[in-house]
Amino acid sequence: MRAFVLFVCLSVGCLAQRPQQCTSPALMSGGLSVSTQNEKLLAFAKYMYDALGQRIRLREFGFYENKTFHLDMLLLFKQGVVYKINSRNRTCCKKQLSADFHPLMIPKNATLLGQVVLGSSSGPGQGVLVNTWAGEMQLKKGIAKYMSTVTEFGCVPVSNLFHTDRRGWMVTSFYNNVIGLTDPGQLLPPPFCKDAQMEKEDGEDPVTFYDLF
Repeated sequence: MRAFVLFVCLSVGCLAQRPQQCTSPALMSGGLSVSTQNEKLLAFAKYMYDALGQRIRLREFGFYENKTFHLDMLLLFKQGVVYKINSRNRTCCKKQLSADFHPLMIPKNATLLGQVVLGSSSGPGQGVLVNTWAGEMQLKKGIAKYMSTVTEFGCVPVSNLFHTDRRGWMVTSFYNNVIGLTDPGQLLPPPFCKDAQMEKEDGEDPVTFYDLF
């Protein structure tokens, strides 16, 4: 009987230690880098992420087909609007945002690939325990494959590999993540965007952060 009770306790302990699918903090700020296989894009951005209000602010610069670009974008998914902001000229370009909002999370059907320590486990503070997950998700234009790495504690995103037939592989790395919003006002359209009129699409822009969700 004692042996049975001990076996049950050990089994429960093992199950409790197995990594579980998770959802990242609803409010985050930080930096990220994005590079793509097919479109030869390399970009770096500061981001603000609000899953509660379904809002994302991106300030990015990078290289697309050997040409430099700068973008300041505010994506309001509930309103279906994206603002391209030029603070220097105090101008706004307002366009329709047709993409769905997908929160930063590990889906329930994701498969655990493994758990490792980034850095070193030899001493306190020398490493971070992370979990890597893989799976597929249905998009409007087909099936996408992904491989996501998040911290074991807090489910903070570390990196994401995302593949579609159209764009190939896209790699995103997150850094300097802060839980919370450093400046919530940045998730509101600037006053000079108030009278911006909805514009028609004039072709595709370089891949940006919202394409991942």
